[in-house]
Amino acid sequence: MTLLKHVAWAKTAAASLLLLGACAGATQNSSSTKTPAAAATNNQPVFQRPKLVVGIVVDQMRYDYLYRYWSKYGNDGFKKLLSEGFSFRNTHYNYVPTYTAPGHASIYTGSVPAINGIIGNSWYDRDQNKVVYCVEDNTVQTVGSSSTAGQMSPANLKTTTITDELRLATNKGAKVIGVALKDRGSILPAGHLANAAYWFDSPSGNWITSTFYREDLPAWVREFNDKKLADQYLSQPWETLLPIEQYTESTADDVPWEGTLQNEEKPVFPHNIPALRGEEYELIRSIPAGNTITKDFALAALRGEELGKDDITDFLTVSFSSTDYVGHTFGPNSVEAEDVFLRLDREMAELISQIENEVGKGEVLFFLTADHGGAHVPAFLEEMKVPTGLSFSKTVRDSLSGFMTRQYGKGNWVQRYSNQQVYLNHELIAGKKLNLEEVQQQVAAYLQGLNGVMKTVTATALQRTNWEKGMMSRVENGYSAKRSGDVILVLEPAWFEGYGNTGSTHGSYANYDTHVPLVWYGWNVPQGESSAEAEVSDIAATIAYWLYIQEPNGSVGEPLQVYMK
Repeated sequence: MTLLKHVAWAKTAAASLLLLGACAGATQNSSSTKTPAAAATNNQPVFQRPKLVVGIVVDQMRYDYLYRYWSKYGNDGFKKLLSEGFSFRNTHYNYVPTYTAPGHASIYTGSVPAINGIIGNSWYDRDQNKVVYCVEDNTVQTVGSSSTAGQMSPANLKTTTITDELRLATNKGAKVIGVALKDRGSILPAGHLANAAYWFDSPSGNWITSTFYREDLPAWVREFNDKKLADQYLSQPWETLLPIEQYTESTADDVPWEGTLQNEEKPVFPHNIPALRGEEYELIRSIPAGNTITKDFALAALRGEELGKDDITDFLTVSFSSTDYVGHTFGPNSVEAEDVFLRLDREMAELISQIENEVGKGEVLFFLTADHGGAHVPAFLEEMKVPTGLSFSKTVRDSLSGFMTRQYGKGNWVQRYSNQQVYLNHELIAGKKLNLEEVQQQVAAYLQGLNGVMKTVTATALQRTNWEKGMMSRVENGYSAKRSGDVILVLEPAWFEGYGNTGSTHGSYANYDTHVPLVWYGWNVPQGESSAEAEVSDIAATIAYWLYIQEPNGSVGEPLQVYMK
């Protein structure tokens, strides 16, 4: 990668050169021509920083959602970010699999799973002989609920985050707060040194944290929980924001490839939420109200922690998770998907407006991106006569086990199959005096013949080979020698691993899963857009450059740059 890798011409006609996050001291509309050195007086720093950085991640936001519903968005949400900010329109993840945990980890570490260790939402741990959840930590306890949902921390994350580096650079003077319905969407961005990460607890309806961060909830969190907003939001049906006949960007309201909400008979509007919810609060994750309560809590954190109120830059990470639940249930072409984004646009408008009112317009650096994209539902593509298919993990494992038995005799040859990776039984292979590399090659050759499998690659090959670009570089970047399997499968385009014929998923190398929005807005950000190649791992490096701090210790990204003409 070259130093000036991400160079693009902005649409604006300003006659200046600006590096995103660049040179300190001058805002875009400043008339001063002084150099940073000339501007230094009275022992004042030769640089400036924003008062607050706000990272917004929208779970399962395909890049095209920025434009697909454009005519129905308001002027103060997504349109505001694009009309006043700078958009890198060709931003991709540079690894596979593209899941929630690796996505959030990559954004904030500036790294890839091969380095930061977050290779999936869960993975098989050979040493413990069990599946490990990405943020599980049984050494800590829940704070704010009697459930075990708070036994979480960033302990499995091997590198620092940009939020960690901000805390280190300011001797912990900077405040860092993470907010998301999902624990992993809050913890991984907040990092190891955060003041706190908060997530939603379905049994209690509370926002909780863990003793990794603190021993009790601050007063503002207790006050927020006491409002019982989840009860209020779950007492209302989910109806379309606009008359349903206006949802012309979506398929019909009731199609065979849509799933249903819990206890629901048909996937149609209005969704009778009060009758469906049950005793717990889990359902709020799968409806737009999940984004609403996330926005509410993020604003409560802004005020409760007094973020952006002093001379030290603070950092608020916010992840909107309900879009992912809706996509998994109904698919990307559903009325539900369109409605959740139209409503999120309003939540975004309120979030941006309230933060700017509290901290000051032009004092806050925002960025918007997503943790992954999403695939079309195979049943929908079949209807459109597009080649597609479903792969089932049980089918792959059973078929492979049968092959291994025929090839090598009876035995528990396959310890686990997850994240499209095969974990072989190394002890059994060694006990049979077999060569592990040869067994891996045999397995790869066999799996290559399965329907829907485009390519297979062994762990040994990944450790010996380097791919600089393309599909295999994404596979290599997603491979961790101590956590990944022996053989990795790459499925055909439009194939995904699923459990049925309804709803969408993600996780592949394909652009529909890797292509995500990246929009910068606010402090020192020019208006414009770029089609230059950018990677999600560049986000943390750009923020580090902007804040004059070190990049995360596993960073592979580079600062994004913009030439303005």
